[in-house]
Amino acid sequence: MVHCMVSLSSDLGFVLHCTYYEHILCSSSFFYLSKKVSPFTIPALLGNTASGVIGIECGCKGPNYGVTSACASASHAIGEAFGMIADGFADQMIAGGTEATITPLSYAGFSSMKAMNTNYNDNPKAGSRPFDADRGGFVMGEGAGVVVLESLDSALARGAPIYCEMIGYGATCDAHHITTPAPEGRGLAAAMEMAIEQAGIDKTDINYVNAHGTSTAYNDKFETMAFKSVFGEHATKKDGKFVVSSTKGVTGHTLGAAGGLEAIVAARAIQDGVVPPTINYETPDPECDLDYVPNEKREMNVEAAMSTNLGFGGHNAVVLFKKYAE
Repeated sequence: MVHCMVSLSSDLGFVLHCTYYEHILCSSSFFYLSKKVSPFTIPALLGNTASGVIGIECGCKGPNYGVTSACASASHAIGEAFGMIADGFADQMIAGGTEATITPLSYAGFSSMKAMNTNYNDNPKAGSRPFDADRGGFVMGEGAGVVVLESLDSALARGAPIYCEMIGYGATCDAHHITTPAPEGRGLAAAMEMAIEQAGIDKTDINYVNAHGTSTAYNDKFETMAFKSVFGEHATKKDGKFVVSSTKGVTGHTLGAAGGLEAIVAARAIQDGVVPPTINYETPDPECDLDYVPNEKREMNVEAAMSTNLGFGGHNAVVLFKKYAE
């Protein structure tokens, strides 16, 4: 088994998703008030610039590139970094995602798609309500989630704190629709199966999933169906041994950063023995009928945790962690 720890050298690599170009595109002063086009225009528009700049600042001379797969980007970045270590191309990797896209252009675009919830404009804290029957779209968020992945030998050699062990990664494409997930979550289910197979553990060993859970009608329904397809009775019997939660009720949907933030949540759930709740879960949906840890955190022993993310374009990414044992 490849031991790759979530916990720096000339062999350090970097994989990152970063979105900031819309702030430039939306800046009237940039285009209309400047007397000339800035020489930084092209570098600022490139999606790989953030990882390149951090590489320069930190001396990261290993694999270094940006990942762009919409809301699955950060999960893909972490998974690809995991593979770089497994294949011997690096000893340590920095991976994750950042997002800062609350701009007029982004807001207008998602609103035009009817993707965001407008039913709670008078009570915005209740707007993001994953798996709830009254969900009506997501709430945009901004943030960043970045982890250090490291081989076991490297982590032990430098005395790094080890939060958990990364053991699996799955990535698939729905090949179905540019925005809507494949029916029954088939693409996500395949990615979960891939990660579990790579990890070499039993499905019953996994007792927490931090779900993509965007508070949209299709995602939450199809994601629930995918969990049932993969985990079967382990997921449906609600005996406390398998739970799902979405932290987007708290963070909003941070788009390309979501996988980074939620991988950290999964890792801390393992370390701390606490599963965060799905807030604003008030009205059960018959089609979303798993244990979503409603509204209150839950103390439980988490042996293995999974984080799932989906992105426009049909992208699915799954990362899988387990408790580290010396």
